[in-house]
Amino acid sequence: MSGTAGGREALLFIDGRWRAAAGGASDELRDPATGEVVGSVARAGEADVDEALAAVDRGFAAWRRSEPAERARVLREAAAILRSRAEEVAGAITAEQGKPLGEARSEVEQSAGYFDWYAGEATRERGRRWSSGGREFIVERRPIGPVAAFSAWNFPASLPARKIAPAIAAGCGILVKPAEEAPGAAAALVEALVDAGLPGAVIALVTGDAPAIARQVIGSPVIRKITLTGSIPVGRELVRLSAEPLQPLSLELGGHAPVIVLPGADVPAVARALAGAKFRNAGQVCISPTRFFVPGEAAEEFAEHFAAAAAALTVGPGDRDGVEVGPLANERRLEAVSSLVDDLRAGGARVLTGGRRVESLPGWFYEPTVVIDVHEDARILTEEPFGPIAPVLPYRSVDEAVARANAVEQGLAAYVFGPEGEARDVASRLDVGMIGVNGTALAVAEAPFGGVKSSGYGREGGTEGLDEYTVAVYTQVAPRDR
Repeated sequence: MSGTAGGREALLFIDGRWRAAAGGASDELRDPATGEVVGSVARAGEADVDEALAAVDRGFAAWRRSEPAERARVLREAAAILRSRAEEVAGAITAEQGKPLGEARSEVEQSAGYFDWYAGEATRERGRRWSSGGREFIVERRPIGPVAAFSAWNFPASLPARKIAPAIAAGCGILVKPAEEAPGAAAALVEALVDAGLPGAVIALVTGDAPAIARQVIGSPVIRKITLTGSIPVGRELVRLSAEPLQPLSLELGGHAPVIVLPGADVPAVARALAGAKFRNAGQVCISPTRFFVPGEAAEEFAEHFAAAAAALTVGPGDRDGVEVGPLANERRLEAVSSLVDDLRAGGARVLTGGRRVESLPGWFYEPTVVIDVHEDARILTEEPFGPIAPVLPYRSVDEAVARANAVEQGLAAYVFGPEGEARDVASRLDVGMIGVNGTALAVAEAPFGGVKSSGYGREGGTEGLDEYTVAVYTQVAPRDR
């Protein structure tokens, strides 16, 4: 892969070619399983970003006139190319971000799935027209323009894929800013698209100082839309920056997903299923279940089964056979997770399993952790843990559980387990953008992904995801005077 690191230099992609930053600046790339420097990633300067903006502007001017069938062809071919390179791309994800290789392979397939889905959406008619009183009324969905896409490190392939795919399908140009911690997967997406025939000026990839790049692109008259997957504080800052130019945004921000286990649920089975979901990607998932509300009479039993399942998970480097939980992606996450567990212990919580850094491994590993008897003022009840910590929280009534589930600023995802009728009723009362009933697999290309409240606005995925990259233009044609 031309733009990846994995022991090599990660490059910028600007105006159809891979290159280093104009000033030669770069940042270290570290392996989260060892903490060691394994490569470098280019640090774009102002001149690099200006060149990328100019290229994407030119690329958009041509790509917007392309036929929908051509956009679909490029996306389908890119999906096929990505699948043919799945092992190489998955290896880069594991090396740079740390997740187990099996999870990395699934992420590559999910990314190809977004390309396939939006290939189909590209050719679907989205406007409408009608006649009345001799006049013709036409509503078109036109591409919004060049887009700046900021992506996070926890899913370094699928997060940029679900921004790039609808932008290309709609006829937009796009400047992609992946996370410095794991740029290789985004580079692989760009390479697959260009190899599939996408004109090189339509897409750019830049890495470097994220706040500086954000200020520059948001201040540019070229960019007509911003899309971000990131933290709530970063989302708020982008909203402030975009206020002056009045640029529209799509924001997928933090989550703090409650799980409500209802009376009548199969406690051991639900506990085992949730352990697998909770500790996927070491808990570094925006829709990860993070607060586990269980009927008081079943809380201890649930916690014991949950802790046993967590303790049985194999922790280690993601490229090692049999590993189920990899490292945290960076030292900041390790410190944040450790701090939350220290706070829980100080408040009297019981740690049933985990609660420690894995000292036998050199990287940023933390044990899958299950706690109970959590104090009502514990930070983890309001702060998104984004790591392998699971608090079990007894409740007295379903009404109480719903109220506590909704009592946070985040509103991205939630889960309900129990008899289907009751579970559906509880789901209808939760203030979130996505809900899983008796399951946790929410992210699919065909459905809208996004939240409410401080978890952001706008949607990715589904037909709604394409609409985010278009504007409605209305034309009225009156009869000619005779």
